[in-house]
Amino acid sequence: MNHARDNRPVPALTGSEPLYMVMNAGSGKHDSTSIQATIEAACKAADRPCQLLTVDHGSQLQGAAERAVQLAREHGGVVVAVGGDGTLHAVCQAVVGQGVAFGVLPQGTFNYFGRAHGISQDTEQAVRGLLDARLEQVSLGRLNGRYFLVNASLGLYPRLLEDREAFKQRYGRSRLVALWSALVTLTRAHRQLQVQLDFAGQRQQMRTPTLVVCNNPLQLEQIGIDPQLPDDVDHLVALAARPVGTLALYGLLLRGLMSRLGEAEQLVSIGFESMSVRLGQRPRLVKVAMDGEIFRMRTPLEFSVAPGALSLLVPRSAPPPEHP
Repeated sequence: MNHARDNRPVPALTGSEPLYMVMNAGSGKHDSTSIQATIEAACKAADRPCQLLTVDHGSQLQGAAERAVQLAREHGGVVVAVGGDGTLHAVCQAVVGQGVAFGVLPQGTFNYFGRAHGISQDTEQAVRGLLDARLEQVSLGRLNGRYFLVNASLGLYPRLLEDREAFKQRYGRSRLVALWSALVTLTRAHRQLQVQLDFAGQRQQMRTPTLVVCNNPLQLEQIGIDPQLPDDVDHLVALAARPVGTLALYGLLLRGLMSRLGEAEQLVSIGFESMSVRLGQRPRLVKVAMDGEIFRMRTPLEFSVAPGALSLLVPRSAPPPEHP
């Protein structure tokens, strides 16, 4: 059952809320049985009600997430996503605007979202953080009405993600495999996109192999991007590479690994609150990656920031957010 988004406020935490956890047991490199046992043991030790809603395929996540939201609304509980950024992305869609808090137990390869908010990648520690948490209002990105936690992209980046997933299926999930797949992808011919960007009363046209829109300060920091945006307004950051050859793409990848991408002359970065992206004069379907998942969306692509859209449980031990 999918409730309409009523944007009801999220109640203050009492520390006794039941936890309704959505987990894709068919994804990732981790042992789902062991993870479930760890979660259940930690909740039992804390005398905290916990219900796991497990699925075997990503296509079942939406239904499980909507069920978790329904239970959380009925029993004053919290919805928790257990998995990588793709699982968190799917569950988040059901949570926003429903008046329930959102928690995460990161299980992926990079876990940018969880790490940005001080949430441990160790399952037992992350559960302890959920059991003694505070609420933090987190801003999300939005693309054509769908929310994203970390980033959204088109062009070469979705191709990189597709190839990376294929490599992981064959060789296992690790950062080394992810790097290897990226090097292989960059050796192939790349189509240049002719994009028109409309933002803040400006229009910019460019050719680029890829456009990435980021909503994650940790990811930007780790690749060496400092957008120097005003502190009093939430922003997204668009990154686009100028048309370059394979060797230059390898150079950009290397700079990113060394946290020096911001020094690259071939890179354009734009901070914005809302942006319209067009590819040609007529609407068309394009492949878009959001939080590591691939979608097809119709242009123009409408990006915007959704300030404080998500009520996230973060460990009390995590540093508080900086406010202007």
